[in-house]
Amino acid sequence: MLCCLLATASCDSPDCTNHNPVFDQFSPDEKAYKDELVKQLTSIDRSALTYWMHAYQENNHIPSIQVRIKGNGICAIMVLNVQNSNQGIAQLLEKKGVSYIGAELEDLRFDIRQDSVSTAFMFQSVGGIVD
Repeated sequence: MLCCLLATASCDSPDCTNHNPVFDQFSPDEKAYKDELVKQLTSIDRSALTYWMHAYQENNHIPSIQVRIKGNGICAIMVLNVQNSNQGIAQLLEKKGVSYIGAELEDLRFDIRQDSVSTAFMFQSVGGIVD
């Protein structure tokens, strides 16, 4: 029983509270949510942010991961498209995120692609995964 509790606790990301109404009103897949997240990410020091594995999903056989972002007043979910790189997350993708939910993604790198029609966060690499 204790082992189960320890295993569960080891993958819990720290709590945070969202104070941004846009993140409450829209889904992380919607452009308005993504545009607000870009606005927040470009206005703060991103080095103080932490990133936590939240979910794995596929759309037309293209994998993406949902990542919880915490710190500097941000408490949000970012959907990262994983098309051009799996650097540091090959095993996570192979297992479709199973057993990685709640793990910290250290030194996460991503690009932002934004125009009037779409906004996308493109995964580049992760330095490590802390379970």
